[in-house]
Amino acid sequence: MSTTWHVLGAGSLGTLWATRLARAGLPVRLILRDHDRLASYQAGPGLTLVEQGQAHTYPVTGETPDTPEPIHRLLVACKAYDAQAAVAQLTHRLSPDAELVLLQNGLGSQDAVAAQLPLARCIFASSTEGAFREGDWRVVFAGHGFTWLGDTSQPTPPLWLDDLHAAGIPHDWSTEILTRLWRKLALNCAINPLTVLHQCRNGDLQTHHCEVATLCLELAELLECCGQPAAAQDLQSEVERVIQATAANYSSMYQDVANARRTEISYLLGYACQAAARHQLSLPHLQQLQARLVNHLIARGLPRD
Repeated sequence: MSTTWHVLGAGSLGTLWATRLARAGLPVRLILRDHDRLASYQAGPGLTLVEQGQAHTYPVTGETPDTPEPIHRLLVACKAYDAQAAVAQLTHRLSPDAELVLLQNGLGSQDAVAAQLPLARCIFASSTEGAFREGDWRVVFAGHGFTWLGDTSQPTPPLWLDDLHAAGIPHDWSTEILTRLWRKLALNCAINPLTVLHQCRNGDLQTHHCEVATLCLELAELLECCGQPAAAQDLQSEVERVIQATAANYSSMYQDVANARRTEISYLLGYACQAAARHQLSLPHLQQLQARLVNHLIARGLPRD
């Protein structure tokens, strides 16, 4: 019998993974934050995945953090700012050999979770897959992408990567996962805040070419200074490629602000600016961008972190 996948976080990526694992016949359980949320979930037929216009529902079992069953494998798919507290609620259930897959945006939350679980194996993940919720318990697979996974302290890949293959989740084991995460952080810092401030789709940033180019120069300087030269390589051309490839899309940060939700600014732009400060690196345009974004959030009554 395969080890059960416990999925923490019923957002777009958590639901996307849970439905595909269930479709492959693998045991999956969805951890919901409380009994009210569980009751809401259990009133329906399960989790629905919409792919290429076709909807399929999977009766994934739901539970709460206080369910007594031990957890051997945990996919942490909640927002970066919720990850540490959400995992803390499950510490008593984690088996001595527990493995966690951390699927958060940005940087900072992964190290925080790993620090509170010194005996567990924490695997970092970076995904380019696109999905959005079309209501509770229903997710639309909007963009096929790729997921890189890696462990900064143990290079040997886990055996359960076969589960991802069976589930049709394109992936690769990376011995340079931090480079992947830094690269994605830089891409997000160059694109997402500007879409919020200019209130536009990704593609409209093509009319702000100089602003994007200046940010890319500073971000590349930061990556070099943080010991990530590979992540800095050809950064501007990659940013421009992403802007063009996702021209019709609204960034995740844009969507968060538009829906009056807390953003992950602290784990993206905030993390980058803190890293620059630690290295006594002056990046005026990046720091100004953070200040503009913080003021924008405060003006809309949203948290600044």
